[in-house]
Amino acid sequence: MEENMKFATVEDTVEYRLFLIPDKRGDPAQHREILQKYIERIMTQFAPILVPYIWQNQPFNLKYKPGKGDVPAHIFGMTKFGDNIEDEWFIVYIVKQITKEFPELVARIEDNDGEFLLIEAADFLPKWLDPDNSANRVFFHQGELCIIPAPKKSGTVSWLPTTPPTISQALSIISTHPEKILASESVQAAVNRRIRGYPEKIKASLHQAHCFLPAGIAAVLKQHPRLVAAGVQAFYLRDPIDLRACRVFKTFLPETRIMTSVTFTKCLYAQLVQQRFVPDRRSGYQLPPPCHPQYRAHELGMKLAHGFEILCSKCSPHFSDSKKSLVTTSPLWAGFLESLKKNDYFKGLMEGSVQYQERLEMAKNYFQLSVNRPESSHAMSTGEEILTLLQTIPFDIEELKKEEAHLPPEDDERWLDLSPDQLDQLLQEADGKKEPESISKGQEENYDLTQVSESMKAFISKVSTHKGAELPREPSEAPITFDADSFLNYFDKILGSKSHESDSDDLDEEDSECLDSDDDLDLETQEPGEEASVKGTLDDLKSYMAQMDRELAHTSIAKSFTTQKQMEPLSQTTNDNSEEEDSGTGGSIMTPVDVDLNLVSNILESYSSQAGLAGPASNLLQSMGVQLPDNADHRPTSKPTKD
Repeated sequence: MEENMKFATVEDTVEYRLFLIPDKRGDPAQHREILQKYIERIMTQFAPILVPYIWQNQPFNLKYKPGKGDVPAHIFGMTKFGDNIEDEWFIVYIVKQITKEFPELVARIEDNDGEFLLIEAADFLPKWLDPDNSANRVFFHQGELCIIPAPKKSGTVSWLPTTPPTISQALSIISTHPEKILASESVQAAVNRRIRGYPEKIKASLHQAHCFLPAGIAAVLKQHPRLVAAGVQAFYLRDPIDLRACRVFKTFLPETRIMTSVTFTKCLYAQLVQQRFVPDRRSGYQLPPPCHPQYRAHELGMKLAHGFEILCSKCSPHFSDSKKSLVTTSPLWAGFLESLKKNDYFKGLMEGSVQYQERLEMAKNYFQLSVNRPESSHAMSTGEEILTLLQTIPFDIEELKKEEAHLPPEDDERWLDLSPDQLDQLLQEADGKKEPESISKGQEENYDLTQVSESMKAFISKVSTHKGAELPREPSEAPITFDADSFLNYFDKILGSKSHESDSDDLDEEDSECLDSDDDLDLETQEPGEEASVKGTLDDLKSYMAQMDRELAHTSIAKSFTTQKQMEPLSQTTNDNSEEEDSGTGGSIMTPVDVDLNLVSNILESYSSQAGLAGPASNLLQSMGVQLPDNADHRPTSKPTKD
């Protein structure tokens, strides 16, 4: 259905739409002109942070999309972010800021996972909200995250539809009741935490490294730094057919290599560094020994050169001139350039200077990719763009070699190696939690182990359903209750009046209703013969349990549990005979087991055997908010046994 359409279907792709409110459907041509003006204003206002940004695959872009069915005409954009998830969250930041700067615009954003904003805030969502009813409910308006609620009962709130709203209904609700649809502070905080630090965060996501590159690639990257992403991706996703072009290089000869500084994103740099690759002997790209101080620069340059050669090998050097430069001929370019000047994009640089021309070329490229994006059949491929730049950019190899002495220092790459503590901190931050305070030596000595048993009891007392168990994360959380009378009555019908003596799993209301309504289990209408059958079944069950007890009495399994201390005197007076004689008789008194002590002892033994790694004991305790001190003496935890 159009009103409940799924936006993004391509893997690792985010789609974003901007709607104008209030939704006044007038002349389509006039409405299109209005939205085109908004596109121009948005792209020029955010140009200072969008132009220098290096995208993993595709840049942020906007275009007009006509209305269809119940969806009005709007501004649409789609970006494939690939392996760099930070591109997606940077787009979330941009979209949020757009709605803040342009209050009359409402934004909706999704990726191939669906409502990924709700996924990020999953721990704080209201109980009624699930994937089945979340369609067309999540929007950005005036820089705030909005979630259109659902009425508790049909007709209780006149302006809320009982089913997931259509796009038109959602826009109407946002324009008329903006204060009533704001997401809760905890949901807002979860999303804001993910985009915190932008735009300053952009610089922290970059990595500068020295590369021994062919001069042509160095010149291209100096004018268009974003093309490094295409080169890395071409090398990273290469196949044997691609490598055929790298047996003998035709475009980027190894004899023209120079040392230069290249700016990567951390994701691109990691992809390039972590892949092992040995070049073909015929290529001419030979590496120095690994102990050489510039080995990393030679290796990075060799890999980048292979990526750029692969890109250029996929197009003919005599491609159509009609694709080469359509930027300055676009009717939008003049207005876009004037808007850039008004927004101080050129930072007061003198027109015609080298730095001015560099920023102008970056602006043209940004305009071509994000504002005036041509149809795919007329778009220039990356290889064609590189070949065009090689023909138009003047560069002197000798001059580039002179610049080697003045290269900026490389960035530290220690961020590639994560210690266990850093990994734990990242996981805590991703989970929205603060790093837990370390337990001091004094706290270790006075650590109260009853916290472990009490937390486990709280966990066991929770209700589990087909959706899983509810963990007692917060001490202030109200306990989950259920109808105990219905629960006991149901088992009275099946097992008789003493059913409360046997253990059973908790059932929620829905399960009880389903079981009560089952005709096969409806025992209220049982005939006398059927009641006798149930009683016989119960007697057989008790007989089996008694037989199991007699068999276990001949084993040493009872010694594996710690018993209650107050029962020891009774055990000693009763067991006058030898231990072997007692174990051989079925009438010996069974000392009650100390459940709490056995529970804590088993958990500590499991925790110690993990040797600091993740495991069932630490995962369960962490989910309940319990932090055990480290086992400093490294001695295995032993359970006391009764001799």
